[in-house]
Amino acid sequence: MKSAFWIRTALAGALTFSVTESTVYAHDELGGSVEKGENLAGSELVVPLLEGSKNVGNLQEVAAVPLKELKEGVKNSTADVYAHKGFAYLGTHSANGGAGGVRVFDMKDPSNPVEVSSFGSVEGTWQEKVIVKTVDTPDFKGDLAVVSVQQLDRFNPDTKGGFLLYDVTNPKEPKKLGFWESPSPARGTHELYLTVQDNNIYVLTADCYADYYSHGENMDVSFVDVTNPANPETIYEFDPRDYIPEVSDENYDGYNWTDEEGIKRTAFAHSVKTDGNGTTAYLSYWDLGTIILDISDAKNPVYLGRTDFASTVQGSAHSMDLAKGGNVLVETREVFGPVRDGFETSYGYTMLYDIKDKTAPKLLSTFKTDFTGKVPGGSTVHDPKVHGNTLYLSHYSGGVRVVDITDASNPVETGSYIPSKSNIWGVFVDRNYVLASDMGSGLKVLQKKGSSNDANANTAIQTP
Repeated sequence: MKSAFWIRTALAGALTFSVTESTVYAHDELGGSVEKGENLAGSELVVPLLEGSKNVGNLQEVAAVPLKELKEGVKNSTADVYAHKGFAYLGTHSANGGAGGVRVFDMKDPSNPVEVSSFGSVEGTWQEKVIVKTVDTPDFKGDLAVVSVQQLDRFNPDTKGGFLLYDVTNPKEPKKLGFWESPSPARGTHELYLTVQDNNIYVLTADCYADYYSHGENMDVSFVDVTNPANPETIYEFDPRDYIPEVSDENYDGYNWTDEEGIKRTAFAHSVKTDGNGTTAYLSYWDLGTIILDISDAKNPVYLGRTDFASTVQGSAHSMDLAKGGNVLVETREVFGPVRDGFETSYGYTMLYDIKDKTAPKLLSTFKTDFTGKVPGGSTVHDPKVHGNTLYLSHYSGGVRVVDITDASNPVETGSYIPSKSNIWGVFVDRNYVLASDMGSGLKVLQKKGSSNDANANTAIQTP
């Protein structure tokens, strides 16, 4: 039975939601801010700004490719970007009715990406996140893609949220394998991750607000066994009340949380990821920080620890990546509202933690980008991608920022890429190019000057 705390806060949350339901599709949805970057002015540069020190100065924009129209006159906006075996996979967002599916680009010639197929388009939903991996199980062998599915209107009985599974062994001819329907009354799966653990294949989902909207009947994070992609099976749901001493029914209702210092905060699962061998999971849980779980036994995870924030810092743990062989955690915090009573005045920025001891993450450094004179209105950080000792950050109107983290306690920005009217959602490093998804204009490709377009090239762009 839920405590009096839930009863007191549910009405306030419902009232907030009723105001924003028709226009806000992302985070923090209940708090009324917009995640997608549509409230940022964007750079009005006539030509892309690309500058940096060391090798970053040798980068150039070699391609800027819009998405094809699946329906005549309907332009979809891009979401996240992923790459696998020489193909780029772009998710799509909610603009103009969503249903944009995943777009697949052949990257054989990075200066001329060719959109060769699309898959996963579902009316009344959008397909933001896509992960692709090569798997080998008794039920499926090949390249498996998992695609998040979110409803535009969670009250529409004709739509369902969750995730889709596709065979993309031949990326030009994707084949649907299965669908997992989220059991919660929320919109469906926002972000997700596909991980391989020995002979088992799992999808971890972040279904934002599932806990809150279901009054605790469903959880924000599910682990789904997709070893047989045609028959996804939920094997576990994560409830922070069961693991974290600072969280209980007395101070948490699935969204509203009062921390141990009496500060009112927000806590919900936004993103999920694992390490390379699939045995440690990282849950980006907004003001609860990044929650770290040992999932060696995926049906019985063990709580290890979490990141925490000073009383004056807005939490908003949005996404993460690992560096230094998994010993450093890079945590990006999405804050669009830089002014909030009782907190520092700042857009979202990046935090780096020493997690050699995962039970006690230790803050090493923070990284903020100075947008003065370059980006109107400033910008929050969005997603991180680490390649070697280089950190790539997508920053909406702030473009892509390149950061040297050789010394994780002293990150140094070494380059930036800001296209005209920039609205960069995601970034991904593959082979000898950097991919960026621009919500307004599609796929952007950066490459070293004079670099070979050989599809077998495997030297990624880095700053030494």
